Amino acid sequence: MASGEYRLRVRYGKVGRLRWLSHLEVVRALERATRRAGLKYAVTQGFSPHIKIAFGPALPVGTAGENEYYDVWLTRYTGIDEVFKRLVDATAEDLAPTAVGYVPEREVSLAAGITVAVYHVEVEGRDSEVGKVQSALAGIVELGTLTVQHRDKQKVFDLTRSLPEEMRVKEAEGGCTVELTVRMGPEGSLRPELLVRAALSSASLDASVRSTTRVETYFESEGELHTRPL
Repeated sequence: MASGEYRLRVRYGKVGRLRWLSHLEVVRALERATRRAGLKYAVTQGFSPHIKIAFGPALPVGTAGENEYYDVWLTRYTGIDEVFKRLVDATAEDLAPTAVGYVPEREVSLAAGITVAVYHVEVEGRDSEVGKVQSALAGIVELGTLTVQHRDKQKVFDLTRSLPEEMRVKEAEGGCTVELTVRMGPEGSLRPELLVRAALSSASLDASVRSTTRVETYFESEGELHTRPL
């Protein structure tokens, strides 16, 4: 951090219709919000200077997020309450900040530090009872791996590593909710809706995924899973 810069961390949601934005569109929208808020932000060096801002792991198009994060570097210290009010006023409701705070520059980056996420996957359909979906998920986990085909590439996920906690299935309106914790890493992140779809298909259940929401993201250090970035 250059002298006179302050690293501000913002927690926000990506919900409602804006869940369909791409990560790049979210980045641009929140950069514009920072400018509209009138904050004195730092810019990067080089031939094409731009606002100094960094985001946590990207969300796929269509996946909502309730506790997402970005860091923005300011050149003037402004009180937390004032920063929060300005950002709320300048940001679209479905991307609105829910908390802000200053963090030390030495703290690990969001992209590198966030390695665990909790998801809720909503399942609907004639066979979406809790017991049937639980049984289908258990069958997939017993296989030990999940192979995912994306365009011309194939990825194999070790489910023992990717799922550090046991999945939970709860009754919900019109079906059930699968709650699962996913560990991310250099090999990529297992998309929870693909795991659930594979389980439903392998068990020949008449059910489908209605929506996916990332409800929490965490730092993981020395075996401690649940440390919020802010």
